[in-house]
Amino acid sequence: MKIEIPQTVPDAPARRSRMPSNTTQIFIGLLLGIAIGYVWPSSDVNGTHVAGLGEQIKPLADTFLRMIKMIIAPLLFSTLVVGIAGTGDLRAMGRIGLKAIIYFEVATTIALFLGLGIVNFFQPGVGVNAPALSTESLKGVQSIQAHTGWDLLVSLIPTSVIDAMARGDILQVVVFSIFFGIGVAAIGERARPVVDVLESTAQVMFKFTGYVMKFAPVGVMAAISATVAKMGLGILLTLGKLVLLMYAGLIVFAVIVVGGVSALIRVPFSAFLRAIKEPFLIAFTTASSEAASPDSLRTDDDSTP
Repeated sequence: MKIEIPQTVPDAPARRSRMPSNTTQIFIGLLLGIAIGYVWPSSDVNGTHVAGLGEQIKPLADTFLRMIKMIIAPLLFSTLVVGIAGTGDLRAMGRIGLKAIIYFEVATTIALFLGLGIVNFFQPGVGVNAPALSTESLKGVQSIQAHTGWDLLVSLIPTSVIDAMARGDILQVVVFSIFFGIGVAAIGERARPVVDVLESTAQVMFKFTGYVMKFAPVGVMAAISATVAKMGLGILLTLGKLVLLMYAGLIVFAVIVVGGVSALIRVPFSAFLRAIKEPFLIAFTTASSEAASPDSLRTDDDSTP
């Protein structure tokens, strides 16, 4: 009897999407939002604020930010716990944590001196008539100043992680995740089912993040459109010096600190810049670091071998 061996057919090459990349779409959304806000601005009629089309679409930006915020807590919790438990060695984890704290302190100190030097030399705020703080804002500043170091330390510990997640208190979620991950790593193989569940949760959340990021161009367009429609292009020109100096300082900081660390750990600086371009655009246009956090974590996960 003759046996025929089926021939393997190579997989067809994946078709390249004709759509521009998500980063390009976000940049297009940024330019389109500026145009919409400029063409259809808001106005004051007889003392009544009338929102133009540019400001009327702001709910789209709010929707995008709410979508981002709803995935931050579960994404952080699952990735942090899996990362800590994956070390398997509490001493090694302690060394990594110590190095992270040292890096944070050194980088923060350099950033403070760099920022103070740029502000004192160029004085970007001169000539800008900023509105006075309201009574509520002054009370908030005074309440923050009244807090002691012990109060800040106590506030890091959540009374309930569910409550912290509901309120979006990321620091409390991080603290709980660290202690939970240490506990998981300490009991070893008995915690394997927990790690497996959280690994699956992390993968699901990364996939979920990908879906949410498809809405990013629309959210960015609505956010910048509402800003331009309400405040006009003039405010952007007035504060242009401040914005340029701020980003010039960030570039200098990135070259000195991030570039130095990249050379130290042998990670190509150009590859790092390519990885952060999309989270950077999202944070810039929405003025929210939270909006860029999920995509930053997803980018880091994709780059992990």
